[in-house]
Parts: sequence; structure tokens; C-alpha cells
Amino acid sequence: MAHVARAPVVIAPASIEGFFDAVGSFFGNLAGLQFGPLVLGAALFVGYLSLRARAYFHVLRAAYPSEQFEFRRIWGAYMSAYGINNVLPARAGDVMKLYLVKTSIPNAHYPAVGSAMFVEAIFDAIMAVFILAFAFSQGVFPKPPDFADLDAFDLSFLAQNPRLTLFILTAVAVGALVLFAVLSARVKAFWARMRQGVVILQDRRRYLREVFGLQCAGWLLRFAAMWAFLEAFNIGGSVQNTLLVLGTYAVAAVVPITPSGAGVQQVLILQVFAGTAATATVAAYSVGLAIAVGGTTLIVGFLALVFIFDIRSFGEAVRRGKADRDAATA
Repeated sequence: MAHVARAPVVIAPASIEGFFDAVGSFFGNLAGLQFGPLVLGAALFVGYLSLRARAYFHVLRAAYPSEQFEFRRIWGAYMSAYGINNVLPARAGDVMKLYLVKTSIPNAHYPAVGSAMFVEAIFDAIMAVFILAFAFSQGVFPKPPDFADLDAFDLSFLAQNPRLTLFILTAVAVGALVLFAVLSARVKAFWARMRQGVVILQDRRRYLREVFGLQCAGWLLRFAAMWAFLEAFNIGGSVQNTLLVLGTYAVAAVVPITPSGAGVQQVLILQVFAGTAATATVAAYSVGLAIAVGGTTLIVGFLALVFIFDIRSFGEAVRRGKADRDAATA
């Protein structure tokens, strides 16, 4: 079982240079890659997303109890969105997901479908608190004040400019209030549909059984997948190492400027595992993990688009989603 040694905060090399060095390390270490754990990790990760899709399906069933719709379409939308979020920045896949789900449910509306996604976030927020608390307690995970010194543009820029960050958040909040004021005639209907999307929270037992419980099972599959990937790239699977990897995911999710927060996660992995294995091995893992997860979900998501929704490209799905959303709010 591999353990992570304590290491001081170090600044990663320049982003572009460091990225290409990591890619070079990945291809240079292909001969030592363990394909058994790699395939197992990919399969477990698809299982994790499938359980989350099922939980989301149950949230939507509670929101639309009188409508008939298929789980396979919700699963396809979920997988496709995750796949495209690994390619395009700013969570562009979520636009596509809203469109695919909304058009899969008769008489559905975007506010309800969107707020249903918030129900998923409750579990994620709870787990993130525990995972980050553990990660910060290990002495190898950079503390928030050190984020400004990390060479991940999106994370370091916001950390170095706290006033600008606060201004952006304030501007977004004010903009939302102004938008509500302008659309005041439609606010009541909007909020009614928003509440419809989270109606399952009113039945605590049903929520715990059909959503939270499934997300817990999915999280265990995700944990196992990350362990398998650590073994595949010769870092060494352990409870500590796996939780640290999940910690990098939690931080990267806060700033989704790059696809799946890839730059942030790569820098954090290089920092966290600096004292665990050779630099080239860690660099190869930082790139290989992104390729393994991104490649798997991209392929599965694209196949779902083609065979479930008869859409031939991610771009077409995103364009349809934006057009449909604009038409709905016109």
C-alpha cells in the first residue's frame, strides 16, 4: 500500500511547458501501464455515472409523476453531458443535458429540469466537505492561501485577485436580481417550476432511498475507479491516495473554466504526489487519468447521442440546446 509523504508547497512549472512535459511522460511510461486496472477503472467509472443518472431519473420522476419517460434517455443525456464537459470548458455539456432531458419528458420545463440538478449537488457538497477536510489534514494538499502560487491560470488568477473575484460574484448576483425584476411578470411561474424540480426533498425517506443512497453507492464505485487508476499508472492505490485524488476533483470543480478543471487538477496531482513516486510517473498519471476518464466518457457519451437521440455530433446537440432554450425564454 502506497502512502503519501509530507512535502512542502512547490510551484509547478509553466503551464504550457509543464503540460507537454507531462504528455511526454505519459507516452514514455506507456510500457509500464497496467491495462487490467485501467480497464477496470474505466468500467467502474461508467458504473458510477450510471448510478448518478439513475438518481437523477428518480428526482425527475418525482417532479413529473404523471409523465412517462425512459431511463435510457436520461442516462444517455447524463453520459453525453459528462463526456462533452471533458472536452469543452465552462460546463458546456450542461446546456446539452438540459435540452436532452427536457425534450425527453413530455410537458417538461427548463427551470424544473435545471433545479432537479441541484438535488444532486446536495450529496456532492456534503462529500466535498469531508474529502477536502481530510486532504488538507494530510500536509501535502496546498491550502487555499497557496492556490495563488500554483501554476494553474484559472485557480491562481482568482486566488491572486480576491477583490476581482468578489466583484464578479457580486455582479452575477446583482445581474440575477435585475433579470428577475425585468421578468417580474413571469417570476411566480418560474419559481413554481423551480420548486417542482426539487419536490423529492419534501419526502425525506424517498430522497434518502432513491437519490442519496444511490449516490453513496455511486461514490463507492468512483472511489474504486480512482484506486484502480492509481494502480494502473503505478502510483499505488490506498485509501489515503484515493481520497487525495478525489480532493483534486473537488477543487477543480469549483473553477470549471477549463474542461473538467483539467489544468487545476493536473497541477494539484503533481503537488500532492510529489513525494510518492518519480516525477515522470506522477506527471504521466496526471495526464493519463484525464485521458482515461475523458476518453471513456467521451466515447460512451457520443455513442449515447448517436443511438439514443440520433444526433451525430456534440456540437449539434449543444446548438440544439441553446436554440431550444432561447425559444423557451423568448
